[in-house]
Amino acid sequence: MGYRELFTSYPLVFGGLQTSFEESTYVIVGVPFDATSTYRVGARFAPTAVREASLNIETYSFRTGLDLEDVKLHDAGDLDVAAETDETLKRLELVTRELLKADKIPVFIGGEHTITLGAMRGVDGGVAVLSFDAHLDLRNEYMGRTTSHTTFMRRINEEVRPPRIVEVGTRAVCKEELSYAEESKIPFLTLQQIRKDGVQESIANVTDLVASYEKIYLTIDIDVLDPAFAPAAQNPEPDGLCVNTFLDILCSVCDRRIAALDLVEVAPQYDNGVTAAQAAKTIFEVLCHMERARRG
Repeated sequence: MGYRELFTSYPLVFGGLQTSFEESTYVIVGVPFDATSTYRVGARFAPTAVREASLNIETYSFRTGLDLEDVKLHDAGDLDVAAETDETLKRLELVTRELLKADKIPVFIGGEHTITLGAMRGVDGGVAVLSFDAHLDLRNEYMGRTTSHTTFMRRINEEVRPPRIVEVGTRAVCKEELSYAEESKIPFLTLQQIRKDGVQESIANVTDLVASYEKIYLTIDIDVLDPAFAPAAQNPEPDGLCVNTFLDILCSVCDRRIAALDLVEVAPQYDNGVTAAQAAKTIFEVLCHMERARRG
């Protein structure tokens, strides 16, 4: 090893940990893209902000008894996004496909929620989608766009055709989305239902909805949390989940079946780092739970 390797490093590597790509299990890719945002903008700054936060919070997980240092993680940097949405999604599709072919688990840090469509296009068939989000994102079009952060889940359902889509934490919809969800048999757990049922029954409900699927794509929109806990969401919705309930339900399904995942919609300039820290902590916990499951 030379002095260059000994005394230099990438300035922002998620968690401050860098396993070689060949030896890694999980590969971080930032996707600094928010071209279709319609309320707050700024999620393109999230990959950097979440990485910075990840360097300044502890990496031990009391929920699992593991430390992120025990996880073979490689940060591959950011996707080179394009001005055009379709081109960015195509690049993300190709990267996703390549990572999965290399037997890696992609971990995408958005960016707006539209990126999930690009990633899902790169996943082979038979992968169910589990989404934690305040919104259903099942509109056919919004403000003249048919591909955006408000329509991507409908595009996934129509184009990718996963065997199942499950949405958790729902509390902001329009009538069109409710009708489409019913017609398409897309189950969702509302915030009100989660509160009524309690954490353990909600865990059982989510677990049951995805029990028969061997592979799952996990997508987390930070606005599933109440704005009190994640004030810098791109599309904040009041009356959301608290952190503890969110992590309890989320971590219950983070097992060997997670083929790829993303965390999206952090707009870091709207607070002083609270939401970025929450995003980093969420990824820590998800990875530690996945790693514990892989180790048996």
